[in-house]
Amino acid sequence: MNGGPSLDSVRVVVAFGYHGDAFHGSQVQPGIRTVEGSLRRALERLGWWSEGCLEMSSRTDAGVSVRMNLARIDLPSSVSESIEGGNLLRAVNNNLPIGIVVWKARMVSRGTRIRHSYSRHYLYRTEVISDWPQEVDVNLLSEACSLLEGHHDFTNLCRLEEGKDPVRTVDVCEPWLSSDGRVIGISVKSQAFLWNQVRRIASAVSGVASGRNTLDDIRSALEKPEVPLDLGRAPSDGLMLWSIENEESEGMTDGAMPDTSWFSLPPRDSREHTRWLALARLEMATLLEREWLKRLN
Repeated sequence: MNGGPSLDSVRVVVAFGYHGDAFHGSQVQPGIRTVEGSLRRALERLGWWSEGCLEMSSRTDAGVSVRMNLARIDLPSSVSESIEGGNLLRAVNNNLPIGIVVWKARMVSRGTRIRHSYSRHYLYRTEVISDWPQEVDVNLLSEACSLLEGHHDFTNLCRLEEGKDPVRTVDVCEPWLSSDGRVIGISVKSQAFLWNQVRRIASAVSGVASGRNTLDDIRSALEKPEVPLDLGRAPSDGLMLWSIENEESEGMTDGAMPDTSWFSLPPRDSREHTRWLALARLEMATLLEREWLKRLN
């Protein structure tokens, strides 16, 4: 990856989002549609592509939706005047496939590196997990979440990649309440996450709410990382990267939580849960579209 733009280019940071089910993950993979590959093709069609001109802040697995990710793009100097006026957004979005939207762009200094973020905020709708209870003990769920906050070895709560340090600091892990006070999931913040970490955290705390596992199981998973303990991995379609914060993202978004008072209740009959999941996915997708439209208009 190039460390800086060429002398005849400018560096831009863009905020963008996408529906997880429209792409096979974020990173380029041969022969399949990915987020990074779609951004690259849009830049190629516009004649703005150069090797190393694109760097994404966060990668996501297949099925994971994103309200706000960040990327830095080195663009030809000739297009710099169109960045603030919205022409750049229209040009890029006109060349992107359905399911991905670039909704903010700003010029930054030549040395800006977009991966140096100080907070990533994920929301997970635990209602999509099949054993999520109708009546949730909020105090118990809060206690489960609080166990995961702080500096821990997350070997048992991630898919650990070779050479990766399993120790991470979770700054916030708390219940996510709908606008009308219903517990619908969890809200998790950290500077950096491990592969599958949020989905495994979601499964662990959901398990406490449902009785599938206990608070002591979470304690053991964290305090004894050398002893394998699998507390499950929640499905990807409940996960959303809500926002990223770094020095260049200030003002791009206000950080407010979404209005979810219109989210439907999961059915009491577990046999109907699979059918209801289709509605839940549609609601999550609608939430994203509303967020993007607010910022584009």
